[in-house]
Amino acid sequence: MADDFYARVYEVVRRCPPGRVTTYGRVARALGAPRASRGVGWALRAVAASAALDVPCHRVVDREGRLSGRRHFETPTVMAERLAAEGVTFAEPDRVALAAHLWDPSAEGAG
Repeated sequence: MADDFYARVYEVVRRCPPGRVTTYGRVARALGAPRASRGVGWALRAVAASAALDVPCHRVVDREGRLSGRRHFETPTVMAERLAAEGVTFAEPDRVALAAHLWDPSAEGAG
């Protein structure tokens, strides 16, 4: 059952365009599981440092725009580096300017 949930998480996250970010909660809501934001985080943690799946995990942040998953990448700076390379701006170190870059998967029928 978790494998199916993880696959659905990856499908939604793959749709997040470069230069945009989404949140764990928005991914969960797009999947029809609004209380599953931690599960979304676990799914992304499973592939963050892996090249096995083409999932742009770096584009998922917490509800305040913080890079809460950064420690699960190859180094703690990789997440910010990837976002900056895509043109994402930061309100403060390790916090994305969420209002400028937010992508809502539900608004685009990602579920």
